[in-house]
Amino acid sequence: MSRERNISHHAAHTPDRLPGRGHLPLLNRVCVYTGDVATSIHPAVLDALLGSCVAVCLYDPHLRAGGMNHILLPGSCQGSSCTRFGVHAMELLINELMKQGADRRKLVAKAFGGANVLPGMVTAAIGDDNARFVHEFLSTERIPLVAQRLGGDKAVHVRFNTDTGRVVVRTVDGSRLPQIVQAEASYWRSHLDDADSSGDITLF
Repeated sequence: MSRERNISHHAAHTPDRLPGRGHLPLLNRVCVYTGDVATSIHPAVLDALLGSCVAVCLYDPHLRAGGMNHILLPGSCQGSSCTRFGVHAMELLINELMKQGADRRKLVAKAFGGANVLPGMVTAAIGDDNARFVHEFLSTERIPLVAQRLGGDKAVHVRFNTDTGRVVVRTVDGSRLPQIVQAEASYWRSHLDDADSSGDITLF
């Protein structure tokens, strides 16, 4: 776990240096890879690249704080890689926000990913299962799901602003889909390309 500029970031891996990122301004920005959970009570941008994986963004509009996880598979597990699994990733995200002062009763959720990025591959079922898990978990915990882009056949690049709750979602160029599938299947983190290489933009 690393803490930088008031961001709590539970990283499942040691991040590689991203090419072309050395020129970024001193804005709090975290790439949330598979198995990561990041939260902040200060302005920050949380990034995730999603195929069959899902990311849940939780936001407390009164505290103006938020966080994101990156779930590889639904359900739960025991071991060092549990944040890749839905139940543990969601519980850790909620708990980290509450540690920073968020009120669980005021949390709202936005969810993205769960795509069937390559028809006929096992990721299709995983994407559906991940999306179903998110709906069921949030319903059980009575956390309103106020926006979503789940399912479909397009990978997405998600950027979540923790102080406003605003999310920008861009579709990812189809030539990169095999890379995303391979990365998710191998528990590797996908690298984020620059925004100008993405397709359609949706604001949530």
